[in-house]
Amino acid sequence: MSQLTHINAAGDAHMVDVSAKTDTVREARAEAFVTMKAETLAMIVDGQHHKGDVFATARIAGIQAAKRTWELIPLCHPLLLSKVEVQLEAETAHSRVRITAVCRLTGKTGVEMEALTAASVAALTIYDMCKAVQKDMVIGPVRLLEKSGGKSGDFRSESHD
Repeated sequence: MSQLTHINAAGDAHMVDVSAKTDTVREARAEAFVTMKAETLAMIVDGQHHKGDVFATARIAGIQAAKRTWELIPLCHPLLLSKVEVQLEAETAHSRVRITAVCRLTGKTGVEMEALTAASVAALTIYDMCKAVQKDMVIGPVRLLEKSGGKSGDFRSESHD
């Protein structure tokens, strides 16, 4: 098993020094789900929500969250992201929204946390916009689907579609 990189020899949390690492292209893809009643999903899809376009708002929130991950998650580095893409898809058969987020950069550290944060905040935004209609929506699972680049190499979830 790998060592925890955010714990130093004294057992204290610290920010990893990445200054000696080589810049490489790094990309990560994450997903999140928001499950709700069919009526709530139909309201979103039909554009009938009184607050406006739920998907557009969630997309912007996810993009903004990826850019600010370093402010939200302790010990994350501020990153110069070259791409953040958030896609939302209504899965009517499952009465849910699937959110996928992709983050990319050329740099010294990975973008997994940025992709996970983008997907999570987009899901939270859907919940926030729709909570007046339905309070028992469920967020989850949230997970990393794949990542590429860097010293640790590539990763792809076994159950990735």
